[in-house]
Amino acid sequence: MILVNMTMNKIDISSLTPDELSETLANVFSERGLKIEKFRAKQIFAWLTSGVSSFDEMTNISKNIRTVLSECFYIALPQIEKKLVSKIDGTVKYLFRLHDGECIESVFMRYEHGNTVCISSQAGCRMGCRFCASTIAGFTRNLTPSEMLGQVIAASRDTGERVSNIVMMGIGEPLDNYDNVIKFLELVNHPDGLCIGYRHISLSTCGIVPRILELSKRNLPITLSISLHSTSQEARAHLMPIAKKYSLDELLDACRKYIADGGRRISFEYTMIEGQNDTEEDAKRLCSLLSGMLCHINFIPLNTVDGRDYRKSGKESIQKFISILEKRGFTATVRRRLGSDIDASCGQLRASKISEDEKAIADHL
Repeated sequence: MILVNMTMNKIDISSLTPDELSETLANVFSERGLKIEKFRAKQIFAWLTSGVSSFDEMTNISKNIRTVLSECFYIALPQIEKKLVSKIDGTVKYLFRLHDGECIESVFMRYEHGNTVCISSQAGCRMGCRFCASTIAGFTRNLTPSEMLGQVIAASRDTGERVSNIVMMGIGEPLDNYDNVIKFLELVNHPDGLCIGYRHISLSTCGIVPRILELSKRNLPITLSISLHSTSQEARAHLMPIAKKYSLDELLDACRKYIADGGRRISFEYTMIEGQNDTEEDAKRLCSLLSGMLCHINFIPLNTVDGRDYRKSGKESIQKFISILEKRGFTATVRRRLGSDIDASCGQLRASKISEDEKAIADHL
């Protein structure tokens, strides 16, 4: 599918694979009575992957070709609106501005095994999870494949460091933007592009069951992370409205099918919230729910979010919870919290920016 920006009436060139780009270039130039060599598509694709923001930067492409490119295509590389760097561990949090003025967030993290970028898949989120900052400012639109790819490229270009891992856990629900996310995965994995292996990509979902089943059929060797956060249907539906549409039982059945189809374990994310899901009974119920499943449990310390009154569980509660799981043979870890001094969890910068813009408009009026 070729994406056309109706405002500019131009084609989103960075959302095209090399094959699609070759075909599209041939059609565009043919309509103008011109010809373009096939190898140009590979050259242009390489330039786009390198992070150019304009066609004029493509120095080995003739001026005539660049003129046609500028007239018919646009490059959707996000621009840095705000950048925060952790003094503790060097984690970098970006507020990116897109071509239409919409803002999203990404986080660049350094690990011993390589650099990871956590990217957004939507501008805002409509899932409504009660403890999450991403949903506060509301949902605006889906991101295009190029806008997701652009976050990785822009972070790598800004830091001067190669990105080897991608985590789709930023603003938005990836499976609510399914087609564009699948196209992004194809682009970022392409051998002529960033060539980031599927096994180095993790996709997090709150549990859109039909899309999990659809993803299962593709048998992509990515890591699927399920935002679980509760051990009962009633409690989960309170914290995560998606559970009212797809029950906990339906979700876990879909997870079992995903594991059976691909043979890869699932990572279950569990945010520990004081008084909500951190009791010994919860731990025992979690063991029963995941019994016999090839999985890993990743415990996430709750981030404080303005406008939300949830508090993170104490260390003692977390350790007691984990010990119950480990005694029953489960592997569990507490996610290392990077960028704690810059609020590296996604959603907060965007919400703050929207509030600032709304205030500026009100003051102007």
